[in-house]
Amino acid sequence: MTELRNVEADLSRFRARVLVASFVVLCAFGLLATRLVYLQVYRHADLNEQAESNRTAIVPIVPNRGLILDRNGVVLATNYSAYTLEITPSKVDNLEETIAALEKVVDIQVRDKRRFKRLREESKSFESLPIRTRLTDEEVARFAAQRFRFPGVDIKARLFRSYPYGELGSHVVGYIGRINQAEKEAIEDSEDEGNYRGTDYIGKLGVEQSFEQQLHGTTGVEQVETSAGGRAMRKLASNPATPGNTVMLSLDIRLQKLVEDMFGDRRGALVAMDPKTGDVLAFVSKPTFDPNLFVDGIDTESWQYLRDSLDKPLLNRALRGTYPPGSTYKPFMAMAALETGKRSPSFIVNDNASWSFGGHVFRSHGDIALGAVDMYRSIVKSSNVYYYSLANELGVDAMHDFMKPLGFGQITGIDISGEVTGVLPSQAWKRKAYKRPEHQKWYPGETISLGIGQGYNTFTMLQLAQATAVLANNGVKHRPRLVIGTQDPVTRVMHPLPADAPEDLGYKPENIAIVRKALVGVTQEGTSARVFAGAGYLSGGKTGTAQAVTIGQKDKYNSAKMEEYQRDHAVYMAFAPAEDPKIALAVIVENAGWGAGVAAPIARRVFDYVLLGQYPSEEDMVAVQKGLAAAPIGKPRQAADVAGLLSASAAGAAPGPTNAAAAAAAKAKAAAIAEALSKLAPPMAAAGINPD
Repeated sequence: MTELRNVEADLSRFRARVLVASFVVLCAFGLLATRLVYLQVYRHADLNEQAESNRTAIVPIVPNRGLILDRNGVVLATNYSAYTLEITPSKVDNLEETIAALEKVVDIQVRDKRRFKRLREESKSFESLPIRTRLTDEEVARFAAQRFRFPGVDIKARLFRSYPYGELGSHVVGYIGRINQAEKEAIEDSEDEGNYRGTDYIGKLGVEQSFEQQLHGTTGVEQVETSAGGRAMRKLASNPATPGNTVMLSLDIRLQKLVEDMFGDRRGALVAMDPKTGDVLAFVSKPTFDPNLFVDGIDTESWQYLRDSLDKPLLNRALRGTYPPGSTYKPFMAMAALETGKRSPSFIVNDNASWSFGGHVFRSHGDIALGAVDMYRSIVKSSNVYYYSLANELGVDAMHDFMKPLGFGQITGIDISGEVTGVLPSQAWKRKAYKRPEHQKWYPGETISLGIGQGYNTFTMLQLAQATAVLANNGVKHRPRLVIGTQDPVTRVMHPLPADAPEDLGYKPENIAIVRKALVGVTQEGTSARVFAGAGYLSGGKTGTAQAVTIGQKDKYNSAKMEEYQRDHAVYMAFAPAEDPKIALAVIVENAGWGAGVAAPIARRVFDYVLLGQYPSEEDMVAVQKGLAAAPIGKPRQAADVAGLLSASAAGAAPGPTNAAAAAAAKAKAAAIAEALSKLAPPMAAAGINPD
């Protein structure tokens, strides 16, 4: 029997299915439409930015670092462009094999690999790191022809810092180095993070570090269109970088070179400044180092030498080296006596070559008795006994309170970082310096040696130079400074940096006149008279001999029986011309003996250069370097001739060779000076002069 279908029921079911299907389709299209509206309307800006970022890239443009000039416009730090071979580790499958293959195309040394390994440890894998710097044109061409073999390896043009004069003035100028992790974190936490995008190097020392913001400049940006592989196709927009400011120093680099040459291979420091402004004319620390070693990443051997050398070439002795001032402290002690009313200029002390206190005998240098001495004679002849007794009368706290405003034991505020305070002792200082109660007590006997610049006294040459400048400037103190102006790289307009307001210490003019007259007497009839014989100007100064190690009460100083590093330091402070000082300085030559024989001759040549435009003769320079000089010998050269010597230094070469006859003459004269100086001590003793 045939079953009849219910057409109406089938149609009803079909319509229901169509209705459900239509509803589902409409819902689907509704969802799509909703999503489309959401993406096109509400997410339009965000998605458009993402799409644009996939098509384009923002590349930082690192600014040219500013130049550093001396006061005469001589360039001390500049930049040059060179090609580097760089690897992005994240884009390289096998780094070892890639480097091995690159060695066959470009010369890659072991030190290059070590530097690259260190950079990898300090950087992220997606950063481009140099494996070789300063490629030659031939090396660039060889790699370009085989670039297809090395994915993740490319050649880039980078700016490199250059210090044309190498070691000359390196402690002042400083150097730049690759940004380390600590510096990177500090930058990320600062407002300058955006300005350091793409920057790999930062100032590490000296002016390079202290004036980093002025020298760095403003980073620019470049928008480029990229391919799917991330390669730049074309430039879309650009906002150029602004170069860093040019920084001008107060330093006279020719004077700096003269002083560094006079030190030779000896250790020490010299600070020379204009007492009327605080501008630093020379800021010497010997030995020096070559800042160019750090620009491209210093090699292990060079770093180990600089770090481990007993001469400590990385130590800025002018800023961070602390020494007893020795007898150069005596003029300031005399000022303290006058200002506090403890002594008059005519007060007489009988100098019998020793002074006893509490059962301890304090001796004079060389055991030379000077007899009756007043204040003038105490400075000219450098009487220890006079200042032993004066220190006892003043007391440690009174000395501290007088010396502090002069800058002893204080931060001077010079415009490069790293300065140390040294020690200006007081009872309060000792309580803080020592933990054990029995060591915190101040004993009266400890005061005595402070009067001659020994004991706990330790100061920097910068502090001694500033204090000398105060005397030279009639009691008015200026903050020392090395940077006198900056130049805008766009407008080329020089902007002088305003100096801090000077501070008048309120000394009585008659007291300053008394001490300055005695300091002039030192150069005319005292301990440095032989050095300043025949000078075309009057100067004031004071010699000093600072102990490097303590000598026992019953022992006598004998340099021949001591290790070189244990011998006394030679110190000298001075200003010139005496009637209207234009320069004040302090100099120390470590472990070199007495100040008049080694330190004062350097000061004489500095004054001759600044005031007379004279440069030492070749034979005189040899004598000064060997510590065998007094007054200049030979015919001095004109300061203008130094320009040639400076150019030779910048070219990485020594000054032109002297002929054999001149060299032999210089050697013979140096020998003659040595013989003459060996007979110097007895006449000085006979004249009643302390060889200090």
